[in-house]
Amino acid sequence: MEETSLLRLISLISLLSRSSAGLTVSPSRSQFFRGESVTLICEDEIRSDGWTVRRNTTRGTRTECGDKWGEADGSTCNITLFPYDTGLYWCESMSGSSSSSSSIQLSVSGGSVILQSPVLPVMEGDDVTLSCRAKNPTHNLPAAFFKNGVFIGNESSGHMTLLHVSSSDDGLYKCNVKGHGESPSSRISVKEKPSTLAPPTSPPPASLLVRLVCHLLVFCPYCISTFLMVSLYGHRVKGKTMTHSLT
Repeated sequence: MEETSLLRLISLISLLSRSSAGLTVSPSRSQFFRGESVTLICEDEIRSDGWTVRRNTTRGTRTECGDKWGEADGSTCNITLFPYDTGLYWCESMSGSSSSSSSIQLSVSGGSVILQSPVLPVMEGDDVTLSCRAKNPTHNLPAAFFKNGVFIGNESSGHMTLLHVSSSDDGLYKCNVKGHGESPSSRISVKEKPSTLAPPTSPPPASLLVRLVCHLLVFCPYCISTFLMVSLYGHRVKGKTMTHSLT
């Protein structure tokens, strides 16, 4: 009993040491206007706390939420954004271990145009919508879209949808609204769709195994007795044949 409890404890400790948090951004986009607010949440399926948000910006590296920037509330960080808040953000364990999440890039524009795009990598085969947004007026305006600095199209609605994205769609995107300005660039990362594998076959239920054993117990003696009868009959026939040949 004590040995079982010890093994469970060791497994739990090992699981906790390997756990990692995912960083969630609300609202879910990578670009913001100066003065907008954003909430960063470190989410972990195993631990509900024990994580903090850190960042790299022009004002410092690996600085922690609540230390001269943002307001920390457990594993949540609330920020009112300014251009100097542009940088990389991630979750990191407060225990001092090396556990951390992947980083995300947040861009804060001091201008009047931003590109709304997914902040997290998108799955291969998904449709991705890019939205070019002006600070004033707030309604949608015609916009030009660019990928890696190359013009890819005009959209009168201010929205462009990339259909069934693949690795070739990975890159830096930005947009321009005539008379208002250009957005910063944001990267769209496309991750490979996991291959579909056949589900592992489940072992037969216990009731089926019991029935199989019962059938074998009944069937085996029958086979043995049949074999013996056939053998005895064969010997008798052979004996009669030899007797007739002698006479």
